[in-house]
Amino acid sequence: MMLPNFFIIGAPKCGTTSLATWLAEHPNIYMAPLKEPFFFSEDINYRWVKSWKMYKRLFKDVTQNHKAVGEASPFYLFSRIAIPKIEMNIKNAKYIVMIRNPIEMAYSWYEQNYRVFIENVDNFRKAWELAPIRRTGKQIPRGCKDPILLDYPSWCLLGEQLERLYNIVPRDRILVLVLDDIKNNPRKEYLRVLEFLELPDDGRKIFPVYNYSRMWRSRWLGEVVTKAFELGVRLRYEFGLLPPKRLGIGESVDKVTSIVWKRPQLDHEFHKELIDFFKDDIHKLESILKRNFSEWYTF
Repeated sequence: MMLPNFFIIGAPKCGTTSLATWLAEHPNIYMAPLKEPFFFSEDINYRWVKSWKMYKRLFKDVTQNHKAVGEASPFYLFSRIAIPKIEMNIKNAKYIVMIRNPIEMAYSWYEQNYRVFIENVDNFRKAWELAPIRRTGKQIPRGCKDPILLDYPSWCLLGEQLERLYNIVPRDRILVLVLDDIKNNPRKEYLRVLEFLELPDDGRKIFPVYNYSRMWRSRWLGEVVTKAFELGVRLRYEFGLLPPKRLGIGESVDKVTSIVWKRPQLDHEFHKELIDFFKDDIHKLESILKRNFSEWYTF
């Protein structure tokens, strides 16, 4: 049985869903049917697939036409044990990292958590300020399986996480993509990925955005849909009681019950506070990638 030879490892809210979906449609790429199995990030209590047997089942449909086999779990970059575990079990795996302005990422990560009922505070600044308290296990919402998911400052220290990755994996097995670049020229960045995976151009010209910012029309209905989705994932991948490939019903329901969300702008004072917090880590990114990100820490 074939196992993955590349991983989209993060970061959350940096375009991983769109990239994974584009790659899944390439004739020579097999992407695990479950995005975000989180199998190797055992230090985070939010995993859809917990056994090696179930993990291998994700790749049972790989054929000889699939020159690249991948899975996308954006917690792996943040996890302290996921990459060492992958390196221990899979030889010469390649890693795709996706990053963005950490201030935008933190805001988007908060909104995602609020949408899926991991977060219950309806204001980003309040949620950000609660992080130190929540690290002690206090004021954790009922729907949150692991307090670490609410530690917005730590999740968005991308320079620190990338530095840790480079200390484990050689540079020639790592490709870093910047979300701004993908937005500006998706085909160019897509071709970079194909070159990294040593695959031919499939001629893709259209690059739709997936997992865009949205909110429920009704919170109570959203909670019902979310619980139904989670039950379906468990039945399919944990217990093997449903066909391995999803039928797209959940996605259709999601579209009907959601609205496109335009997040409110951060106030000047809070924005400056976030810049001050992330500035040193952005400088670390600049040093690692030999690239200027000054637009991320200037108004």
